[in-house]
Amino acid sequence: MVCLGNICRSPLAEGILASKLPKDKFTVDSAGTGSWHIGQSPDERSVAVAKKNGLDISNQKGRQFSSADFDTFDYIFVMDNSNYDNVIALAETKEQKEKVTLIMNELHPTQNKEVPDPYFGMHNGFDIVYAMLDEVCEVIAHKLIIKHQ
Repeated sequence: MVCLGNICRSPLAEGILASKLPKDKFTVDSAGTGSWHIGQSPDERSVAVAKKNGLDISNQKGRQFSSADFDTFDYIFVMDNSNYDNVIALAETKEQKEKVTLIMNELHPTQNKEVPDPYFGMHNGFDIVYAMLDEVCEVIAHKLIIKHQ
């Protein structure tokens, strides 16, 4: 799961998807395309909305996406087109590029709908983002479980 700073959207997406998958079969992680929040906990508003929905993401730590992630992960879900462009710029092969998906395309194929960044105070932004990610992660989890049984 990749967003800009790895403190709002991608930590939520990591926590949500991880909660929907068997922990012994799947590894879910998150990163940001920027380096501003390396080692920091998720934004307190992300932690609060996760907690309100029964998830604890408070122990996550921010990290920056790197080209090594293409070798580590089979699927790379990005939150918006800017994140997509930044991650694709690090890809060296066609196979690496094929791992990268705009996350909402899993729910609305080819629409390139973005998960809005709630950081700057969008009204109910964290609740809206949580609901979007919960819905799309349900679809992703279902696909992954079927594919990797």
